Amino acid sequence: MAESKSITFKERDTPDEKKSEVPKGQGKPESDRIKAIDRVKEQIGKQVSDILSWVSTCNSSFLEFEKQLIPKVYELGRLFILLFLWVREENWQRNHVELEKGFKCQGLKDRLICTIFGKVRYCRSYIYRGKNNGGCYPLDIELGLPLDGFSMLIRSYAARLATKVSYAQCVTVLTTFLQWSPCQKTIEEMVLGLGKHTSEWFESAPAPENDGEVLVIQIDSKATPTATEQELEKRRGKRAKNLHPGSQRHRGKAARKRRGSKKRKKKGDKSKNGKMTTVVVMYTLKCSKDGLLEGPVNKKVYASYAPKRHAVAIARREADKRGFTDQSGKLVQIVTDGDNDLDHYIEEIFPQATHTIDIFHVTEYLWKAGGCLYKEGSDELVEWVEEQKDLLYEGRASEIVKDIDDRLALLPKKGPGMKNRRENLKKISSYLSKRLEKMDYKTLQEQDMEISSGAVEGAVNYVVAKRFDSGGMRWIKERAEALLQLRCIEVNGDWDAFISHVHDKTTMQAQSSDENFFLKSTTPGSLPTYGLNR
Repeated sequence: MAESKSITFKERDTPDEKKSEVPKGQGKPESDRIKAIDRVKEQIGKQVSDILSWVSTCNSSFLEFEKQLIPKVYELGRLFILLFLWVREENWQRNHVELEKGFKCQGLKDRLICTIFGKVRYCRSYIYRGKNNGGCYPLDIELGLPLDGFSMLIRSYAARLATKVSYAQCVTVLTTFLQWSPCQKTIEEMVLGLGKHTSEWFESAPAPENDGEVLVIQIDSKATPTATEQELEKRRGKRAKNLHPGSQRHRGKAARKRRGSKKRKKKGDKSKNGKMTTVVVMYTLKCSKDGLLEGPVNKKVYASYAPKRHAVAIARREADKRGFTDQSGKLVQIVTDGDNDLDHYIEEIFPQATHTIDIFHVTEYLWKAGGCLYKEGSDELVEWVEEQKDLLYEGRASEIVKDIDDRLALLPKKGPGMKNRRENLKKISSYLSKRLEKMDYKTLQEQDMEISSGAVEGAVNYVVAKRFDSGGMRWIKERAEALLQLRCIEVNGDWDAFISHVHDKTTMQAQSSDENFFLKSTTPGSLPTYGLNR
């Protein structure tokens, strides 16, 4: 029967398959199974009756009433789940009176399944298929219940929550609402398991409907803190016995002593050990009656720790899926910050696209150039930059480059700070001159096209920074990749469709092979390689 009480789930409580007291053979006789179903129905009836009686006589405040009602409803939910499982087992037994040659039913074996309502212990038939083929649990395979003992819904809730808050906070939130929770380690293993299905999901997901006439792709990068080998070595080392298990401050002292003191950072040193993610935002713009481009329409986000070429290749695949192929003649605009690698990949993979440099990124270069010519904070600096910005918006970027070159020629070659100022101006001039054809902002504004990368800047902050760049965080790229891709799926509003995809796929695989499966994973998948093999 269902457990009458939900408890906090710990790793040592992982559900396992225990031997049932039911005799071996063709399971329980049909009459016994029917009796078991009837007993659960009686329990449900009694539970409902008890709740009705309790509600009728309850004199507590609404707060106390609500608190006391929650566990009663959860217990009722566990009973309904137990009834469902017994009925499905009975149906399976009726439909499989005779087994295949060499197969033998060795009776009912019980185990725990962890659900939204708590843990439920149920019985199902174990079929032995011979010495070389082992055994299986047909009911688990039929219902898509993994070997790790967690329902897909609780797995979905835990992993989805993990895309938004830390694993520790997941435990707190789940316990608050469900009266129990998987432990942090288990939630991470759920994330790693689901993460192995994300690449296939992105590839197979259907194109959005009712797209606009213009496709906009924005690409940017963001580094997240990752653990160094030295840090990992210290964390993975053998731990000394904790002499004060109940004292957090003494545990902290012991941990700091074990890891040793940190080296003092020198000027310019960074402890972040950042590893780069590439973020892609795609959406379309629809032509309105007055000729303006309205949007964004069907905005989607993709992010990965894989090399930048992978992200551009993914954008190409999604663009083709949406009908914006090179041969379609449709307008595709790509907005970046002028990164050299992205320039190269875009030219190769999107030869027909309009490539635009984010105007605010160019403006930052103008401020740097002005800082080489005028005193920081001076009115002359502000006036010069504003003049250059006007030229920029008027589509006269070449005049800005000429002005910088003319001023560079007038700067003395010797004197305090002159060497750095001249070098910086040369770099700025070179950066701008190589990208002049990507800075025709006047024409872009006349066409109502994008001139800035605000959408991807927001995605970098929301998708990556808020979850992966908080104080004290240290990631391993492959483990963070699984969570990052799941976060993209959640942000895109595709979570339920993704979970259904994983459930249907794994259930079909289990049914076709007659083998049960694990959906949790202790190891992450490798970084995606799509588009890297030219």
